[in-house]
Formats: sequence, structure tokens, C-alpha cells
Amino acid sequence: MNPNLNLLQPYPFEKLNKLKINPPATDKTAINLALGEPQHAIPALIEQAVQQTASNGFCKYPATKGDIKIRSSIARWLTKRFKLPSINPDEHILPVNGTREALFAFAQCIVDHTVPRPLVLIPNPFYQIYEGATFLAGAEPWFINSLEENSPDFDSVPADVWENCQLLYICSPNNPTGTVLDIDTLQDLITKADKYDFIIAADECYSEIYAAEDKPPVGLLQACAELGRLDFKRCMVFHSLSKRSNVPGLRSGFVAGDADIIHQFWLYRTYHGCAMSPIVQEISAIAWGDEKHVRVNRDLYRQKYTAVIEILAPVIEINYPPASFYLWLETPIDDVEFAQKLFIQQNVTVLPGSFLSRTSNGVNPGSKRVRIALVASIEECIEAAQRLRIFIEGIDESS
Repeated sequence: MNPNLNLLQPYPFEKLNKLKINPPATDKTAINLALGEPQHAIPALIEQAVQQTASNGFCKYPATKGDIKIRSSIARWLTKRFKLPSINPDEHILPVNGTREALFAFAQCIVDHTVPRPLVLIPNPFYQIYEGATFLAGAEPWFINSLEENSPDFDSVPADVWENCQLLYICSPNNPTGTVLDIDTLQDLITKADKYDFIIAADECYSEIYAAEDKPPVGLLQACAELGRLDFKRCMVFHSLSKRSNVPGLRSGFVAGDADIIHQFWLYRTYHGCAMSPIVQEISAIAWGDEKHVRVNRDLYRQKYTAVIEILAPVIEINYPPASFYLWLETPIDDVEFAQKLFIQQNVTVLPGSFLSRTSNGVNPGSKRVRIALVASIEECIEAAQRLRIFIEGIDESS
């Protein structure tokens, strides 16, 4: 067996399930706001596409590179969304089965574990796939704490760490904090990638859920384009329809960027055996070509943020994040205790922040925080917020 399997920590939801062994001491219905699984209705155009393509696409193996139809649809979307002069769908784009599998596989392709101390830099807190991918690629994770304004402190990384860095994962908009890296930060990271010869993997799967309609988050390829780097050297972005189009079960996304890296990743994936189904490709091409359903999706999240913040603001410090569908709340007591007692007393499930982070430089950035995913219906989110307020008021009274 691969000995690096022993380095993997239990997934956050495994830890969470252990907190919920004892049943809640209430007959209130369960509301789960721990899992970032979109629950809005499937957009009508996607339902129609499923019905139209259900009887096609089973008669031959799909190509790892995907059909030109889906790659062209993605190219048009990228060009418009991130203000790119152009992007070549044959050289710069590869369909994948959701960002999760691609983010994991990417490290296996990129990391050279034969050199001394290969490092993969990871924002902290983080999506646990980054860490697991790092260990199984034979590298060591180096965590960049997100403390001030909940953004990674890239300036805190020593030069010798950058020198050993082979891959940098970034997540913007961030899971779980909802913060967004600005164009200057992205361009500074590109400069560092050139100087220290590493690759940037930008997880942008939350890029289409944001607060201000006139201020969409910038992306890594956009930062490249503004620098005149239309070869997107050392830069790769990862996108998905799961959050954007509210279809997590479709398992559809793409990677885009540096053509040389795309070619090597394509080669890896021809052996990996993970080509996207032709049916999913057809549906995805339609989804990437429509923005109306995406705006509707954003509006639904805005309604929930507004309602929930109004309920909770009198009892806890709470801010509307620039993007994503999470609240990253600071708790008045230990985050694990907070989550466990909230479940027992109110039958509301949230995720302890310390489950999403690691202690680095003596600090766990997720300590005394919880992640709340506003994925349920607006009625359930309001009900959960009301129960959460009662719970917090109870903590204040007992302290």
C-alpha cells in the first residue's frame, strides 16, 4: 500500500458525524447547513437538455479532450466573463468531471517527488482535497494562514519556502471565508511563480456567486491577460457547474490555462481514464452558454444572506462576504463545542472551522469559527437563523 495514505486525515464530515452521535434533545426538524451542496431547483434549460440528450451518447467511448462543442462553449464563456482577448479551445481548455477530481489529479501530474523537499503551498483554512492531493503526490503541504481580513498572508511565506514550492493552490472566492483575491495580489503571485518556477492552481468554483452584480470576482486568467500573458504561463484555473448552475450531481467542470500544462495534464488523464460522458458534455455546453439561470441563482443567495444577517446581527458580529454562499462566523465559545451544542439544542448542523484548517505557526485560523452554508431553502435558512439566535442568546445568558 502507498504509505502516504497514512498521512490522510479524516474528512471534515467524518469528524462532524462523530459530534452527532447523541441525538438532538428537541423535536425540531433537522436543518443541515454544514455541507456546501447547492439545493436550489435545477434550472429548466438543464432539465430540458437532460431530456433531449438522455438517449444519445452511449454508443462510443468519449475522448479525454472532450468534444470541440463543449470546449468552444467554455472558451466563449471565459472570454466574456474574464475579459480575455481570446483563448484557444484546442490548446488551453480541458473538460473535467468537476473540480474536486481535477484538483486532486493535478497535483499527481505536477509534483516532482524525486527532488528534495517538494512543497505544495495551501491557504489555511482550505478545501481538504488540496492536502490529500499533496500527500499522495509525495509532497509536503505548507500552510499559509488566513488571519487578517480572512485572506492568505502571502507575505509571511519565507523565500526558502517559495524556492521549494512546486505548486500553489489558491481559492478565490474562498471556501470557507468568502474573501476574494484582488487583481494586484493575483499578479504578484504570477510574478512569484516566474521567479521561483512554480505553478498556480486557482480553484475558482465559487466565482459566479457574489454579492454585487456589478463587481464579479476577478480571475487568474484575467490577471494574466492584463499583464499581456496570453499564453497563461504557469497558470491554471478550475471551474465547475456545481455551484454556478446548481447541478452538483452533474460532475462537470473544466481546467484552463497554460497550453503546455494542459497537454501534460491531458496525457496524464488519458491513462487516468476519466473522460467526461458525451451526454454530460452536451448538457454542459448548453449550461456554459446561458447566464440567465446563473443570475437567478445569485439572487436567491442574496435573499438568504439578507434575511439571515438581519436575524443574527443583533447577537453576533456578522458580515456579508464578497462572494461564495458561506458565512464564516466567529463563535463566543470553542467551535467544536458550539457546533455540538447547537445540534443537540436546536437540531441545526454547522461545520466547526477547526475541521477546515491546520495549526500552522502555532495558530489554527479556523479555531472559534464555524462555516455555515446557505444552501437550503430561504425558509429553512430563516428558521435556522432564528434557532441560531436563540442558541447564541442562551450562551450569553449562561456566561
